[in-house]
Amino acid sequence: MKRIRSIYIFCSIAISVQGWASKLPEERELTTNCSNMSLRKIPADLTPTTTTLDLSYNLLSQLQSSDFRSVSKLKVLILCHNRIQELNIKIFEFNRELRYLDLSYNRLKIVTWYSLAGLRHLDLSFNDFDTVPICEETGNMSHLEILGLSGAKIQKSNFQKIAHLHLKTVFLGLRSLSHYEEGSLPILNTTKLHIVLPMNTNFWVLLHDGIKTSKILEMTNIDGKSQFASYGTQKNLTLENSKTSILLLNKVDLLWDDLLLIFQFVWHTSVECFQIQHLTFGGKVYLDHYSFDYSNTVMRTIKLEHVQFRIFYIPQERVYLLFTKMDIENLTISDAQMPYMLFPIYPTRFQYLNFANNILTDDLFKQPIQLPHLKTLILKGNKLETFSLVSFFANNTSLKHLDLSQNLLQHENGENCFWPETLITMNLSSNKFADSVFRCLPRNIQILDLNNNKIQTVPKDIIHLKSLQELNLAFNFLTDLPGCSHFRKLSILNIEMNLILSPSLDFFQSCQEVKILNAGRNPFRCTCELRDFIQLEEYSEGMMIGWLDSYICEYPLTLKGTLLKDVHLPELSCNTTLLIVTIVVIMLVLGMAVAFCCFYFDLPWYLRMLGQWTLQRIRKTTQEQLKRNVQFHVFIAYSEHDSTWVKHELIPNLEKKEKLICLHEGNFDPGKSIIENIMNCIEKSYKSIFVLSPNFVQSEWCHYELYFAHHSLFHENSDYIIFILLEPIPLYCIPTKYPKLKALMEKKRYLEWPKDRRICGLFWANLRAAINANLLETREMYELQTFVGLNEESQGSAISLIRTDCL
Repeated sequence: MKRIRSIYIFCSIAISVQGWASKLPEERELTTNCSNMSLRKIPADLTPTTTTLDLSYNLLSQLQSSDFRSVSKLKVLILCHNRIQELNIKIFEFNRELRYLDLSYNRLKIVTWYSLAGLRHLDLSFNDFDTVPICEETGNMSHLEILGLSGAKIQKSNFQKIAHLHLKTVFLGLRSLSHYEEGSLPILNTTKLHIVLPMNTNFWVLLHDGIKTSKILEMTNIDGKSQFASYGTQKNLTLENSKTSILLLNKVDLLWDDLLLIFQFVWHTSVECFQIQHLTFGGKVYLDHYSFDYSNTVMRTIKLEHVQFRIFYIPQERVYLLFTKMDIENLTISDAQMPYMLFPIYPTRFQYLNFANNILTDDLFKQPIQLPHLKTLILKGNKLETFSLVSFFANNTSLKHLDLSQNLLQHENGENCFWPETLITMNLSSNKFADSVFRCLPRNIQILDLNNNKIQTVPKDIIHLKSLQELNLAFNFLTDLPGCSHFRKLSILNIEMNLILSPSLDFFQSCQEVKILNAGRNPFRCTCELRDFIQLEEYSEGMMIGWLDSYICEYPLTLKGTLLKDVHLPELSCNTTLLIVTIVVIMLVLGMAVAFCCFYFDLPWYLRMLGQWTLQRIRKTTQEQLKRNVQFHVFIAYSEHDSTWVKHELIPNLEKKEKLICLHEGNFDPGKSIIENIMNCIEKSYKSIFVLSPNFVQSEWCHYELYFAHHSLFHENSDYIIFILLEPIPLYCIPTKYPKLKALMEKKRYLEWPKDRRICGLFWANLRAAINANLLETREMYELQTFVGLNEESQGSAISLIRTDCL
């Protein structure tokens, strides 16, 4: 714990010293922190380039002349909270750059002075000096700005030696005060005088002289255990011989009458702003507002903060009226547990009232109050409940700024509200407001704070807040960004910590004037609905406050914890119009491709043929059934123009060995279509012979027969098709719409009909060999099928199979 404390102290001093460093030439500075290390002497191994040295909170009791010679660049030296009893300032003669020297909270009794011309801050407060340690050398420190002193005795002669110095602050930290020579303080030439008194000290004469000394006077530890001077002598101080315009009393513990006397004394001085912090008072009350002289004053502001009451023997109304009858501009009574406040029945000239952190209730507004000049009213941290009552009260003022935060306020729909046209700023945070609050707002409001309430949505039937520029709706229950149809001038919107999943498009369309948006820490659903919101940051150039770390996906679970800046939602998957256009374009391209294929490759015919072939395939159950249907050895496809050669040459030579020949003239079924007959013949034939000639190429039906033969499911080997080239056919003569024929001509071997009749025997031998390959296996299969069929099927079926075998 000690180490933590030392770090904190060091950091505090470093911040205060920064101002001094900014006035010096820019150099590399080195800070050495040796605080809170129980040191009894200065370390000998200090870095020579050290510029800031912290030796506070140690056990140092004396300083040697050689302690700081090695750190000639030293600018800041902190020696507070040690046990040093004697000091010879000459030990710093080699530290010519020293600007800041703190020796407060030691046990110094003797100081031997040496002029440090460059010193600007010297603190010798809270030591054990018998008298204030000032001599001629002190007066030679012309750059001195802040001087801290202490001493049990304060005399005029002490301060006369530094009367010519123009100081910014003189701080008197007194551990004890046995004697004060009246008139000593006014000798000082300083802007601010701060006196910390020891307990049980008669502060009156110091207050009297302090007001004649500086523009700003602060006094700490004021208690009522010492006797006041007579009230008659207090009135001797007038506006002409007082200087103080700002008076601050801190840690005050007085009886009520003593406190009232201080107010009366200060009332007739030059003090314009009188502030009391940490005030405790009570006791019997003999003086009140009836005995207070409100005349002849320049007072403008009174602040009472952190007030505690003791037991009173008088109604508190007298206390309240003492302050509200003061004809001043600004009055603050905060953190005082004040349950009520009374105002005079006549108009007052209050412009600023601050009653924050009390226990005021709606009763405050049930009495007639005349505050025609009131511009700022702060009632935060009270027990107010009815919003409309506040509006009726404010309507009789010139109110511009209203703070009603941290109350219990709410508004019912049936209640009417009347606000002054001058009201432009309103803080309604941390209350119980629901959506209905938007029906009770001043028309000319410019800045509205509604954070930490119970608002779920911004109603669409509210009045137009035409001047609203800044709206804070953080920490509510909104599920969407509010539209700006009623807030046309809105430029700043804070809606963080709500329940927004996906902001609607209405915000982007209606809130064109919004320059700053804080929507972080919402449970965003990172789907396509959020894409426009994400793109808003990309094009808004820093519009989103906290974009780098406060905008996080909550849904879906796969993206939970992902920053919105890292989420990528493709345009195609989120833009329905673009998706439809893309699909239409693709379909058009495919359609054009299909149309081209139909025109160039006769695709419709192929599709029709494929359909017919598919229907034919459906009728066949299995490959074994297809094999049972083989009835012919060969199927011959030829052009009608080549029929003479087929009938007189081909068929007679084949029928010598092969009795099962399928021809379209004799084997086509008249009841079926040509395509069905072609497919049946091909499937019922073991092999197919194609007689190729220029006539064949020009025949579409011949090409169809070749197409179906090539795609037969039954025939899987490449020897199923036999080509006989009757006449030579150049490949370029084959039409482009028959690519299959050209491909087969390039890949298959064919038998060419010889022109020389003497070698025809070899041609027929090769043809029969091609047909008879594996034919024996096929015949054995037929016989097996016939045998099985005779044992399993009916007599009619057996006769059919016998006929097949005979054929």
